[in-house]
Amino acid sequence: MNISLSNNTSPLVTDLDCVVVPVYAGNLSGSAKQIDEASKGAISQLLALGHFYGRKSSTEILYHLQGVSTSRLLLVGCGNPYIFDSKVAGELAKTVAVELKKLKVASAEIWLLESLNDEQAAQQFISSLLDSQYELLDYKNKESTQSLETIALAGTNSEQGMRYGEGIASGVTLAKNLANHPGNICTPTYLAKTAKTLAKQHDKLSVEVLEEVDMEALGMGSLLSVSQGSVEPAKLIIMNYQGVDDGSQPIVLVGKGITFDSGGISLKPGGKMDEMKFDMGGAASVFGTMQAIVDMQLPINVVGVVASAENMPSSRATKPGDIVTSMSGKTIEVLNTDAEGRLVLCDALTYIERFNPKLVIDIATLTGACIVALGHHICAIISNNDNLADSIMSAGEQCQDKAWRLPMNSDFTKQLRSEFADLGNIGGPEGGTITAGCFLAEFTQKYTWAHLDVAGTAWSGKAATGRPVPLLTQFIINQL
Repeated sequence: MNISLSNNTSPLVTDLDCVVVPVYAGNLSGSAKQIDEASKGAISQLLALGHFYGRKSSTEILYHLQGVSTSRLLLVGCGNPYIFDSKVAGELAKTVAVELKKLKVASAEIWLLESLNDEQAAQQFISSLLDSQYELLDYKNKESTQSLETIALAGTNSEQGMRYGEGIASGVTLAKNLANHPGNICTPTYLAKTAKTLAKQHDKLSVEVLEEVDMEALGMGSLLSVSQGSVEPAKLIIMNYQGVDDGSQPIVLVGKGITFDSGGISLKPGGKMDEMKFDMGGAASVFGTMQAIVDMQLPINVVGVVASAENMPSSRATKPGDIVTSMSGKTIEVLNTDAEGRLVLCDALTYIERFNPKLVIDIATLTGACIVALGHHICAIISNNDNLADSIMSAGEQCQDKAWRLPMNSDFTKQLRSEFADLGNIGGPEGGTITAGCFLAEFTQKYTWAHLDVAGTAWSGKAATGRPVPLLTQFIINQL
């Protein structure tokens, strides 16, 4: 889709298919006033009828108005003009996307951000508008129902907001695509190929893929214990973006990439098991965030690491009670093979010490307990650093991709005691999200770290959401 800032100073003359103008509760916007005057009070008369009066996300379509060159005018209610923030901008973008799809227009001039030179609101508007156009038709014999090809933003000069919004939307699209692909397509090998393709498109991005033989040489017995029941080989994918050459420490993102999770020998119930293709949502968000930052060419160094495997039951699969040795040297008693995400992540978290990271964030669809605690609206944070946790929550508030911090202390770590190894991979049913974070914390003591549990937010129903790409990208933007 082609998006640009329009230099047009009046909504009366345009060669685009539709003009979209805001109407606030109780008064007309500047663009709406121009149209109202040229059309001899068409909008005022509509408001007088009381059917449409500018309530937020309400809409009205007017055709062939006198004095207006476009054949279609879309009025969008914006509510109170004094509380028009990034959240409202995102909500209105979705409303606009729905209405433009109904109209089947190819191009639109949008005035909703007029005189609102708020980069964050523009970013949220663009990212939400583009996200609303998302479709995955790879497996359907049907054509796209989207007709919109050109968007011109008028009345605003929020160039940075537009660029960031496009970048985030691009990242969300990649994350959604990867997570929505079925498990027989999106394997660890597929993810590795995706990373290499991304590197070919961007000079500042390099990719290295560690094979199982490489991981074995490094002593990654924990990660390899997850993949040994599958014919699909595990991959450790390293994407290194060098946005600056000043030798500065990188931000490191680590994603759980279980491309299908049967639970292994601790087999999951059959109901909704098809959704376990989404268990690589953390990895998908790392890919999406890397896509966003390379598209925006941010001047910062970021390393994205994906620990990818398929968790399957077989005669070769790890069994409950088996003990494995992690790359750190710590031994782990695998009490439940369905707690596999932490087993792949712990070796990746040890591996990334070599990058001397400024900070590390791992992202994983790790625990069902997170959904019990926070539902499907907010992802959980576990962190060893107050400032980092606060910064992540602040970024989430900015971009409406929210996170909330849960506690972490030695009382929860005690639940991970094992009779026969250094750690058990589960800590019992109580505080499951926290004990999972405490497990990972045992491998992150050499750097500043936060863990995001996105089990409740990475997908909704039968489709991926692309979260937390907006949160991660906003966090990185805030580090500039």
